[in-house]
Amino acid sequence: MKRSIVADLHNHTTVSDGALSPADLVRWAYDLGLQAVAITDHDTLAGLEQGLEQGRILGLEVITGIEVTLRFKRPFFVGSLHLLWYFKPELLTDTDFCKRVMSIVSQGRGPALVRDRVTAINQVFGPDGPEPVLNEALTVEQVMRYGDNITRRHFAQALEELHGLKDRDQVARLLGNDSPAYIPSGIDMSLISDLLRQTEILCVLAHPAAGSFPGESHYKEVLPPLEVVEQLLPEFLDPQVVGIAGLEVHYPGHTPELESILIEWAKRYNLVVTGGSDCHDRVRRPLGLAGLCSDEYNRFRQHLGLAE
Repeated sequence: MKRSIVADLHNHTTVSDGALSPADLVRWAYDLGLQAVAITDHDTLAGLEQGLEQGRILGLEVITGIEVTLRFKRPFFVGSLHLLWYFKPELLTDTDFCKRVMSIVSQGRGPALVRDRVTAINQVFGPDGPEPVLNEALTVEQVMRYGDNITRRHFAQALEELHGLKDRDQVARLLGNDSPAYIPSGIDMSLISDLLRQTEILCVLAHPAAGSFPGESHYKEVLPPLEVVEQLLPEFLDPQVVGIAGLEVHYPGHTPELESILIEWAKRYNLVVTGGSDCHDRVRRPLGLAGLCSDEYNRFRQHLGLAE
């Protein structure tokens, strides 16, 4: 029996790597008949005010959030994982809160990381590198033309559109976690523990099983398998390190079998169940594919402390 989704709690807009403006995303959610939609752009709060304003106009609840990138360099895993932070919209009027959040998350992205990644790609895959895939060097300017908050998606666009790399496996070789040029984005977990203890943020582990999707899936990206996430889970659960309160269970890149495992984790560790489409555009990664049913959304709102 198909679940009836009322809230889609994981979505991106043009302020990170999505194709829709915050207002357009909210209007689309309204057109789909959703009761609520979350804006959770990568490592930025920039689109939330616009989304909230459109929600007020339409009478649609907009959940304010951010997707925070964490960097790992462990013997068993080198790469990034993500947290979804949800909070009450009134916190956006708290200048100290917003400055503190942005001061922390900005350390994991930005021009410095772009420059480092471009340099590493050219050293390995440029015309003079040991694996000369590129006919000419990739430049920072080529990547930055695709957005202000650069992600792996923007690098892929530059390589595909400006350097003619149409083979996905070839692009993955340059950008994947196992690439000799790979530099993980994100921040160390040690930077967030104080903030999470001191503020009212509902912290959720994002798409924990997407890396274990069997076969091909663009939701899989370069995420690690569930076994790696399970190794890191004690740190995510530890309130002195992260202290997650929720688990993103419902996700387009999770099979029913993987969802069953995550539901068991949520019960075992008393975590709130969340879900979302990870919307980036209208075609490949659209809105409304995953989310919460009415009972699940009511529990989520209670955990977030939103008024009835």
